[in-house]
Amino acid sequence: MPNSNAKFHCNHRGGQEAGRRELVSRSLQSAQHCLEGQDFGTAYAHYLLVLNLAPELKTSVKETFQFTLFKWAEELDSLARIQDLFNCYEQALELYPNDEVICNSMGEHLFRMGFRDEAAGYFHKAVKLNPDFADAKENFYRVANWLVERWHFIMLNDTKRNLTYLKAIENAVHSGCKSVLDIGTGTGILSMFAKKAGASSVYACELSKTMYELARDVVAANNMEREIKLLHLKSLDIEIPKHIPERVSLVVTETVDAGLFGEGVVESLIHAWEHLLLQPK
Repeated sequence: MPNSNAKFHCNHRGGQEAGRRELVSRSLQSAQHCLEGQDFGTAYAHYLLVLNLAPELKTSVKETFQFTLFKWAEELDSLARIQDLFNCYEQALELYPNDEVICNSMGEHLFRMGFRDEAAGYFHKAVKLNPDFADAKENFYRVANWLVERWHFIMLNDTKRNLTYLKAIENAVHSGCKSVLDIGTGTGILSMFAKKAGASSVYACELSKTMYELARDVVAANNMEREIKLLHLKSLDIEIPKHIPERVSLVVTETVDAGLFGEGVVESLIHAWEHLLLQPK
């Protein structure tokens, strides 16, 4: 009996495998037939089935799958089926999470729809995956020109201003402020000043996805990625201990702009004083 059971299970598994191969083969043929008829939606559905049943085929069908995805996405875009378009890209990125071409294409759709911050994230990921990908680099620089305010460059090149901030932060840290929160970190320059001054804990928050990614790159380039905790959050949304483990003894910020008249620096500083700063005894 044991031998009979083993033989039955072996035959059963063999039958399942044969059925899988047959279904994959038929779906590939159907996908190709749909492509010839420019039925990109159905072809895309067949490729999803194939790749889920036979992940070993990912490399061999990758280019055809990309072509099908992009053509179907164009149709969905023209029909204003935006959610379906995004769903397709999410499915594709589940199958090919490190595909720079799909990331770049997703970014292009987001940019055309006005989601520039989100688009920058996909372009940035594409460039990270392939630094030589010219289209992704061009797209990232293009969207960065929309998102990175010109005053960032002016401030970063203002030596007198930077030295004044550095000295003020050094004085505060040396007088005992060892935990620091940088609100609206931008490029991360004030956070790095605090760490270099000797702060034991440095936290930084940035609402803009583009500036947050830029700060991560700048901090990493200065070998401080393990010493400065960067948060993609609005300062008003920071919670203890969910986001940072402690109240801080110093808050630094450069968010003095039109935000003074809305949910800007005033509200951020009030929130920091009430919830994030150590209170004087």
